[in-house]
Amino acid sequence: MGKVTGFIDIQRLKQPARPVNERVHDWREVYLPYPEQALTDQASRCMDCGIPFCHQGCPLGNLIPDWNDLVYRDRRKAAIDRLHATNNFPEFTGRVCPAPCEGACVLGIHSDPVTIKSVEASIIDRAWDEGWVVATPPETRTGRSIAVIGSGPAGLATAAQLNRAGHTVTVFERDDRIGGLLRYGIPEFKMEKRILERRLTLMAEEGIVFKTGVNAGVDVPIAELKARFDAVVITTGATRPRDLPVPGRELKGIHFAMEYLTQQNRRNEGDDIAESDFISATGKHVVIIGGGDTGADCLGTALRQGAASVRQLELLPQPPASRAEENPWPLWPNIFRVSTAHEEGGERAYSIATKKFSGNARGEVTMLHASTVNMVSTNGRVEFVPVNGSDIDIKADLVLLAMGFVGPDTHGMLTTLGVKMTSRGTIWRDERWMTSVPGVFTAGDAQRGQSLVVWAIAEGRSAARAVDEYLMGRTALPAPLT
Repeated sequence: MGKVTGFIDIQRLKQPARPVNERVHDWREVYLPYPEQALTDQASRCMDCGIPFCHQGCPLGNLIPDWNDLVYRDRRKAAIDRLHATNNFPEFTGRVCPAPCEGACVLGIHSDPVTIKSVEASIIDRAWDEGWVVATPPETRTGRSIAVIGSGPAGLATAAQLNRAGHTVTVFERDDRIGGLLRYGIPEFKMEKRILERRLTLMAEEGIVFKTGVNAGVDVPIAELKARFDAVVITTGATRPRDLPVPGRELKGIHFAMEYLTQQNRRNEGDDIAESDFISATGKHVVIIGGGDTGADCLGTALRQGAASVRQLELLPQPPASRAEENPWPLWPNIFRVSTAHEEGGERAYSIATKKFSGNARGEVTMLHASTVNMVSTNGRVEFVPVNGSDIDIKADLVLLAMGFVGPDTHGMLTTLGVKMTSRGTIWRDERWMTSVPGVFTAGDAQRGQSLVVWAIAEGRSAARAVDEYLMGRTALPAPLT
């Protein structure tokens, strides 16, 4: 423990951010680095608890008290080694993870938790700047080969770990660029794509082969992949969005959130997208249905595109400002949060259910019709009951559906493979991360359902360990905490 009284003497300091009136006019990252002394102070707030519940809160089991202490003692190189021991991509989680570790921080019982996520980002950013993050290809190869299908965080973590074990790994991605959700789902203002690119360059230097524009099971028959490789790992994510089947859904101007975010990310990458095809919020009244992170990403994007107005609707009631009795520590705190996008503008409304859409003679959406609802729980079943006389009409030129995802795409590869599916529409697996097809494994949202980047990385690491043991009869890859 660095500073014994750090958690008493020093208050939590939010990570610095660029001014709103500056950042809404560009796509660069919102957050700025901590000043050195402020970073040291924030790390010193860690109490080095006898039982560090932050380990339990983190799916990766990050050694948080260890690297907080090392930052406090200005041993940054040792800190990045400790961080990389459990996390292949701290520059991703340090930017886009909602930090369940902070929700489990013991200090959070009676005070503000340690700024774990921001310290993590500071450690890895300093390491890149200092040249401490270098390619470390395996000294020997095992002669075994693995195909990883999907290049999101789960696929990249699986590939990194299996390559570390000495196997030859090829990652197949159906899109034109590697990264999956990290590439096309997360806006530039949350994570600039140069952050992704430098890690991918390093992984390629370590021997991982990336193949883009390859739709496994379509462009390359799945039987061919099974014949060419000793094992196959499916990490395609949960890409089927949840729809809203109400009258007027067919009107023009109603889009899934990921269609919208992907187009802007492609434009930021330099892709030429015809104006007639581009989904733009410029000058429009935008309504986002869904109050989660994806909805907030749409909000920030719409503001940067110059929307006339933006409203984000959530079916659930507004969370409380502090933990409710039924939501005790160390559970994830279900409290009202304000993201950087919400700081920038727009309105949020809770307990709102969409009833229908209406449009003009050209078939374009012009209005969203909704009502306020009460959430009622009866015998464990939740229902949303409309409030009499609460109907509202909201002007809407662009509607973005950001209500989550229901599972992986089941057409093509999964159908051809004949893998067993769960009742939730995800890929079934056993305790060894293997699907119902021998030699075919799975990890991440494809088998878990929609979740967090940190869970995807953790599951990729776990699946890699299982594949290594399957191929070699034993494994030296680290066992995950969860």
